[in-house]
Amino acid sequence: MKSAVPPPQAAPAPRQWLVLYVKSCMERKTAQRLAAMGIESYVPVQTVTRRYSDRLKKMEQLVLPLVVFVHVTPSERRQALTLGAATRYLVLRGQHEPAVIPDEQLRQFRFMLDYSPEAVTFSSTPLAPGDPIRVIKGPLAGLEGELITLEGHHQVFIRLDLLGCAHVAIPVGFIEKRPSR
Repeated sequence: MKSAVPPPQAAPAPRQWLVLYVKSCMERKTAQRLAAMGIESYVPVQTVTRRYSDRLKKMEQLVLPLVVFVHVTPSERRQALTLGAATRYLVLRGQHEPAVIPDEQLRQFRFMLDYSPEAVTFSSTPLAPGDPIRVIKGPLAGLEGELITLEGHHQVFIRLDLLGCAHVAIPVGFIEKRPSR
């Protein structure tokens, strides 16, 4: 009697973070529609205080306009593009496949946005690498990045290799030099 051995199951395709470009002012709506389709997405926003002549108002501001990060398998890539607001994926020059954002870089970027008391700004200009540092105090404790002095202020930079660098001002007493790995 032969025992029937089921054929080996293929491992599920790994999910990757991709940058999906969308039409103007459609970032949040696209994220809602992606969620309804069962696709994980992330729209980077931060709370900022705006000063008007008669009051202060807190509001959410997009950090990267026209961008929604999507966590998809290769088979789900096309599905996200079926939305009317989705225009295309970020593709590097000379490449044919969408550019992949490493999980760790996006995790650190999200951490910075969630816990930074200061407004996070974004710089796409190329920067010379600085000393590797780790934040040891404050709400960003544990975050690792590079220390850069920009316009006389110490800034912690988190590199998103494909998009540039996110940075936030931080007191020098809150950081320590990270040992070489």
